[in-house]
Amino acid sequence: MAIRENFTYTDMDLWLNEKHVTEIECLVPDLTGVARGKILPRGKFTQERGMRIPEAVLGMTVTGNYPVEDAGYDRAISTTDRDMILKADPTTITMVPWATDPTAQVIHDCYFSDGRLVDFAPRSVLRRVLKLYADKGWKPVVAPELEFYLTAKNSDPDLPLKPPIGRSGRAETSRQVYSIDAVNEFDPLFEDIYDYCDMMNLDVDTLIHEIGAGQMEINFLHGDPLGLADKVFFFKRTLREAALKHDMYATFMAKPMAGEPGSAMHVHQSVVDIKTGKNIFSSEDGSAAPIFKHYIGGLQRYMPSAMAIVAPYVNSYRRIVRHTAAPINIQWGMDNRTVGFRVPESGVQDRRVENRIIGADANPYLALAVTLACGYLGMTEQLEPTPMTVGSAYDLMVELPQGLPEALQLLRGEDKLRSVLGDRFIDVYAAIKDLEHQEFMTVISPWEREHLLLHV
Repeated sequence: MAIRENFTYTDMDLWLNEKHVTEIECLVPDLTGVARGKILPRGKFTQERGMRIPEAVLGMTVTGNYPVEDAGYDRAISTTDRDMILKADPTTITMVPWATDPTAQVIHDCYFSDGRLVDFAPRSVLRRVLKLYADKGWKPVVAPELEFYLTAKNSDPDLPLKPPIGRSGRAETSRQVYSIDAVNEFDPLFEDIYDYCDMMNLDVDTLIHEIGAGQMEINFLHGDPLGLADKVFFFKRTLREAALKHDMYATFMAKPMAGEPGSAMHVHQSVVDIKTGKNIFSSEDGSAAPIFKHYIGGLQRYMPSAMAIVAPYVNSYRRIVRHTAAPINIQWGMDNRTVGFRVPESGVQDRRVENRIIGADANPYLALAVTLACGYLGMTEQLEPTPMTVGSAYDLMVELPQGLPEALQLLRGEDKLRSVLGDRFIDVYAAIKDLEHQEFMTVISPWEREHLLLHV
């Protein structure tokens, strides 16, 4: 479900009046997942119904820079720095719980001046994939599980992160997976998070302590992919704000601390028939339908080429390491957490596959778009999966790209993903990630100074 199911502009105006809202944060998720946009007074927001920002705002690196002299990027994004038109999606209107004055926030879609959706905007890419499903009479259903770390404040990026101090006055130093008491160490923070999420209709479900020191996981109720991507986008922003209020950081970096497991965004996914509402992954007799295996086959065939989207930063690949609670290959198995694609034990209507490769640092719109795209290609091409893995997949070969340059090369070369996600999106995205990697390569790490300075 959307945050405000079936809301229209009229409904949104009435809602803003009821809440006595004085300001609206007009948000656009960029390709890195950062919230861009403008803050408008209530009156101006109602009058404009279509503000403008430069098209290039979508095409920035995480450091705020733009690719230069990249042919694919220049073909997609105007070199004249033209505007795009932003239109609010009323179904995403919600309050900003941490604001002092009554403030709302609403996600906007991006349009060219001729009325077409900006095809490389993250929400547009996901809409494109969902339309492919709808044209087949299918409706995908997803449920994200988002891991994150709480850390002590860190004002010097050259210093390692540390776990935060809990109510006991001590920081975690040992594994506390599923510990209730370890979660209770941060009770005031989590009470605020649940209050904020309730005010925003984010439909968060279970909270657990994960393996790492200060590592938590929040689960979302299953639903429509676009609505869930909106909720994950809002949740990331909400959690960071709540953590700051309690004098700590919350981070979705894939690997924020050495010696600790990385953070993932596991996505459970199934597909229902639009007319009947039945799960197409199950046959009438309750067994797994052939199309379910095709979906898994699509994930196996195309996810390595999609790695740059679900593991979008240099840091992302520090998570994909053997025996660190992250998959290293594209194997699949029944209720097996060592594989890339896990099939949980479930009923006929709940049959699903969990993609465990996606990092917590991935843009939620793009991550959902590409995992659904891989499954779609598997179903339409009737791809067969490999035999099911029994036992630990950590003992098998690495089958995923081990760094961003390799992943970008695979992404650029996969024509089938281009056809589903869009040429212009792939060109813009790859150019941005190329530049981010170039920027990273200008930084000299402590490891290099420690081991190379006097030894080579």
